[in-house]
Amino acid sequence: MRRSSADESTRDPAAAEPAVGGADAPVDPDTPETRGSRAAVLPAAAPGTARNALDRRRILGAAVELIDQDGLRQLTMRRLGAHLGVEAMALYHWVPGRESLLDGVVETVVDELYGDPDVHLSSPDWQEYLQRLGHGVRRIALAHPKVFPLIATRPPAAPWVHPPLRSLRWMESFLTELQRCGFSDAHAVAAYRAFSSFLLGHLLLEVSTHGADIGPIEQEDPGRPDPTDLAEYPRLSALQAELSQDRSAEEFEEALEVLLDRLERLLDHPPHR
Repeated sequence: MRRSSADESTRDPAAAEPAVGGADAPVDPDTPETRGSRAAVLPAAAPGTARNALDRRRILGAAVELIDQDGLRQLTMRRLGAHLGVEAMALYHWVPGRESLLDGVVETVVDELYGDPDVHLSSPDWQEYLQRLGHGVRRIALAHPKVFPLIATRPPAAPWVHPPLRSLRWMESFLTELQRCGFSDAHAVAAYRAFSSFLLGHLLLEVSTHGADIGPIEQEDPGRPDPTDLAEYPRLSALQAELSQDRSAEEFEEALEVLLDRLERLLDHPPHR
């Protein structure tokens, strides 16, 4: 059996400490308590900070803090300005409105994935890469449970992708790495669909137990989206035809069959008492 990256993460000294629930309780390697949040965002500015000290990164970091603290529905430009010690109008130089702010929040949180050294350790094969990536995304979800639903629910930058995600950077790096590991175009796209569907579905349910609101959020009507510039995403551009095909029904059926096969094996080989 392949050793999971969860097993490898026990190298962290914090992971060796007994769990809060008792000495026999398993240690979750992905929680902030075990690993530390490792947030890549800047802390919010102190009250009274001058307008010229603002920048987009500080504003987005403060927005993440507010959502972590109070939830997505409580985030307004006025509250964010107060959190930064400025008038709300001072924010519009950096973010045109709430929708742009939420897109920036997604970018900021996804960027934490690229600052996670465990995700970017050299992986000898695709299985280990996906294990490290999966745990990296879960660490983000557990560090920011009230922010995480935005990753799955924001209007996609490339709406023709199935399933759609806001972060083109995430999709580009995923497809590039799998093709480096020998996946064909079709197999890389199939892996993207299966992996992202599993990961987001599982983690959305998990963060809902941590107080995240995974219900629909009212959004401003952005009108007809501008065509997405894929100049910085050559893999996405090359695979656009494959990624545009909607195979949701057959992929659901295949995933369900795999789950049923797994349960059948479980019944055939009950755990030893």
